[in-house]
Formats: sequence, structure tokens, C-alpha cells
Amino acid sequence: MALLATSLLWVTYAVCLGILALISGLFIFTYQKPGERTIIVTLVSLLTIFSLLATLLLLPVDIALTSSTVDRKLGAKKDWATPDAVDDIKLQLKIVYYTLYSLDAVLCLLVVPFTYFWYEEDDQVEREEGRQTVGGRLWGAFKYTIAFLVLCVILFLVGFFVPVAKKARDDHKNLDYFRDLLTENHGERALTFSIGILITLGTILYCLYTAPGLALLPLALIKTAPRVSAPQLHATSTSQLAQNRERQRQLEMRNEGRSDGLSTQDRRELETLVREERTLVRRERLATEREGTGRNFFVRAAIKLEALFRPITLLAGLLLLLVSLVIFASMLITMIDKLKNSVCGTSCGYLLAHTKIFQPLNWLLTLTSKIFPIDYVLFLLLTLLMFFSSVVGIATIGIRFLWIQLFSLRPGHTTPNAMLMATVLLTLTALALNYSLAMIVAPQYATFGAQTYCDRPSHHPDTQPDCSQHAKAVRACSERAENPVAKMVCTPSVGTTFLNRIMVNFPFLGLVNFYAQFAFLGIFIIVFLVMLFRVPKLDEEGMEADEREAEEEGLLASTGRRFGATWQDLTGSAQGVKRADYGGVDGEGNGNGNGGAAAAADRGTEDHGEEAAVPVGGNVGGGAGRDSNW
Repeated sequence: MALLATSLLWVTYAVCLGILALISGLFIFTYQKPGERTIIVTLVSLLTIFSLLATLLLLPVDIALTSSTVDRKLGAKKDWATPDAVDDIKLQLKIVYYTLYSLDAVLCLLVVPFTYFWYEEDDQVEREEGRQTVGGRLWGAFKYTIAFLVLCVILFLVGFFVPVAKKARDDHKNLDYFRDLLTENHGERALTFSIGILITLGTILYCLYTAPGLALLPLALIKTAPRVSAPQLHATSTSQLAQNRERQRQLEMRNEGRSDGLSTQDRRELETLVREERTLVRRERLATEREGTGRNFFVRAAIKLEALFRPITLLAGLLLLLVSLVIFASMLITMIDKLKNSVCGTSCGYLLAHTKIFQPLNWLLTLTSKIFPIDYVLFLLLTLLMFFSSVVGIATIGIRFLWIQLFSLRPGHTTPNAMLMATVLLTLTALALNYSLAMIVAPQYATFGAQTYCDRPSHHPDTQPDCSQHAKAVRACSERAENPVAKMVCTPSVGTTFLNRIMVNFPFLGLVNFYAQFAFLGIFIIVFLVMLFRVPKLDEEGMEADEREAEEEGLLASTGRRFGATWQDLTGSAQGVKRADYGGVDGEGNGNGNGGAAAAADRGTEDHGEEAAVPVGGNVGGGAGRDSNW
């Protein structure tokens, strides 16, 4: 029976790993820039994201395995749950935990940095000329990775020799739960110290990225519905664009024939009109794409389906908003409970497994843990919500050093070095998220699950009391239970034992991670209130950058154009033609009419990445003079 129960739980975890692999792959391929994908960067990023998600979702399996040893109705160990059987389960979990934590640390501190420098060492010109070899590239990447290798050695040595917290050991030496957390194993202490440092670093990123992302994600879904429909936006943009070009034509006609060219006032007005025209053209093109004009049937059908399911997206946003507020309230309640009722206070990072104040998420997960895998599904959804909130936070804020933005994370436009940097940030954030979910969001569920014990005196030291006739004596397991029976029956999860060992052995890390949760809540509520009343704006800079990239790729994709031309010849229709008769010139270099200056300025902006100025003098008729400048 024991083998069957544990095997089913591990099979469930294996199925979950398959789902996580799919999610990791979709995430990587969605955000990567298609033209710059490399095998090594894709594999390393995929493995790292998969590993961190596997670490987060091992906790429900841990809780289910340890809870399966207890008969919850009687508050006693099951017949098969002998001390040896329980130790075997704990050993299996400990091996998996230590393997995953070690893998996360190695990937974050060594493999990903090496891959980053490997990518940066690539020089296409030298490779084509035969001056760059694989060995030289490996050595170049290894030279920069040595610093990270030294950092790993220093962390391990410090953790190996640093003494445990004597105050915690002396103050709580009579409590079995705390005495078990104080480890004397130097190797285990080195691992806990290293992971504790990474968790503390990740807590900073957790506050800066996950907190804003948790507020932004539901509001972004709620505000996805456009304020103006695509047909109305197209009609309005077309009308404004026609008025803009007519005003430009009037200015050109009024100043035609003047020897000194445009006056200062007219030149400023024309420059303003050129900038407005460029914006209106982008909006008109955006409206056309949203309408599906000129696209195939499947694209138009997808656009219609998106509009059809927009109310569902709105409802999903409202649901996520409610969940986010429940998470906020649950975290706040737990932290107040820890400040008020923690048995050890600052000496152990306010450790408290059995909450005394009602906490909704903790109650829900503990209740559903009685029927596996309901709690696993809920915990999976909660973990993915927090993970993708981190992704949204990184995508919104960007990868920065202080106020300087280094990289951006955008779907379909993330370069390999930006993807690797985002992977490191997500790994550190996931380690901090592991602490937050287990210690703050649902501490009772994460530590003991639905385990109970019979709070009656035992006639013999190794005999469990009988509560079959005393249902009221069955109590939830707690780290502060005074009855020796609780020590015999209750088995804390291996994951929370590892995290608590970090906080008890190194109280400074526990205090930093605990008080950082207040910063998380503060940032969340600030971003939530700001975004609640802020109207979303069109990302014109991102659109312009996308257009420049699309143009550059189009200039290089000659083979693709040939295939596209062949397909158009076969179908008899032209596709992808934009801004017809706008800013064009004939064979003699004369403008086609309206908007010659705007077209020249637009091309100048796209080619040179800056705003083009309208010339002061020269021929302004029909824009021919300005076209000749480019």
C-alpha cells in the first residue's frame, strides 16, 4: 500500500514535469527573436526555466508524501508508516531537493554566464575569415566565467566554516523542532548558506519585478479591450491623415516660388505635421492589421475569434485581480501573525508554521490537501501566476542596472543575451518565490499539510494514544506542540525544513527575507493604485523599432521575397503592400503629390533612427526637393 501511494504521487509529479517542459518551451520560443536563435542558448534557457519550475512544484508532492503517513481522522501514524518507511520517504525527497537546488545554483552561477560569454565571443567576420576557432571561443568564454567560479568557491567555503547561530540554539534547545533545524553537518550547512544567499539576492528582484507584475498582469488583461474599435480607429486615422496631408499641401503651395523658402513659423508647423503624419500612418496601419485587411482567411478568423473571446479575457482578468488581492491579504495576515505569535522572533526570522489568525489561502490549500491532487492543481496555478507575474514585471520594467536599461524582454524580439540575462533573473526570483510561498503565503499547508495528532496522554513512550472515541482531541500539527505524541506523529515537509534551517542557522538572512515581504506588499499596492486609474497608451516607440527591424530583415530576406513573389504570381494578388501612392516618386524624381516631405522624413527616421528635419529652402513643390535629399 505504501509503495502504491508513493508511486502514484511520483507519477503525478512526472506528468507535471512534462507540462512544465511544454510551458518552458513555449515561453522560450515565444520571447526569442526568430532570426537570432542559437541552439546552445535555447537549450540552456529551456533547462534553466524547467529546473526552477520543477523546484517550485516539488513542494506539493513533498506535502502529499509526508501527509500520507498520517491517518487524519485518528491523528495517528498509519500501520505501514514505520520510522524506517518515513525516513526512506524523507531521504528520497531530500535527494531530489538537493539535486534541484544544486542544479539551479550551478545553472545560475556557472552555466548561464558561460553561455552568455560564449555568445558574446562570437564574431561573424572573424569566423568567416577563419580566424576564430571553437577552442579560442571556449577559452574566451571560460576566462570571464572564472570570476563566477571563484564566487561559488567562496560561498561554499564561507558556508562550510561559518558557525551556526548560538542564540537560537541556546534559546530553543528544549524544543525538538528547533533542535532538529540546527545542523552540525558542514557540507549541508555550506549548501544551505549558498542557497540562502541566492534566496536573499532573489528577494530583491522578487520585490522589484514580481510585485509590479502581480499588479500589472490582471489589469493588463482587463484593459486589453480597445477603447475604439478597429473600423472606427481606421476611419478616424484616415480622416485625420487626409486633413494633415491637405494642410501640408497648403503650406507647400503658399510658399511655392519664395526665394527664401519656408518662413520660420511655417517650417515649425510643417515639422509638427510631419511628426503627426508618421504617427497617424502607424495607427492606420495598426487598424488595418487589426481588421485583417489583405490577410488570409485564417488570420481574419483568428481576429474574429479574439474579439469573440474578449469578454472571457476580461473575466479572466477580473478573476486574477481577485486572486491577487487575496494573495496580498493572505501575505499581510501571515506577517502580522508572525510578528505577534512567533515563538523565536528575530533569532529565527519569525518562524511560525501553525498560524493563529485565519488566513484564506492557507486554509484553502490545507483543506484541499485532504484530496490529492486538488491542492496540487491549485498550487500549480498559484505558482504559474507568480512566475508569469515575474515575467510581466521584467518585460515592463526591463533588465536594468540602476536607471540604465540594458536589455528588454519582448515577445518575438528578445535577443539571446537578453534571454540569458532574463533567465538568471527568473532563477533568482524563483528561489525567493519558493521562500515566499512556503513561509508567507501558506505556511501551515507547506509545513504540515493536513496532518493531525491525538492530543491525549500516551500510556507508553512508543505507543500512540487512541482518539477513535475522542474526536475533539484530534488537533492540527504544530511546531510548538508540547505533547510528545506530536513529535512521533507529525512529519514536517522536507522543503520547509530546508528553508527553516537556513533562517534558523543564519538569522540575518531570515530577517532580511522576512522584512522584504513588507516592501513587496508596498510596491504591489502602489503599482496597483497607479495602474487602476492610468489609461494605457500606444507603444509607438516599440512599434517603430519593430518596423525598423522588419525593414532590415526584409532587405536581407531576398530568398523569402522570391518565394513570396512566386506565390503572388500564382494567386494573382499582391499582399503586404503598404502606403500605396504615398511619398512615391516617378522615374524623373518628381513627387506623386501630397506628403512628399512626410515620406522623406519618415524614411529618414526609419533609416537613421532619428527624426528628419524639413529643409528650410529649396524646391518644395510636391516634395521632390526633399525626396532628392534622401
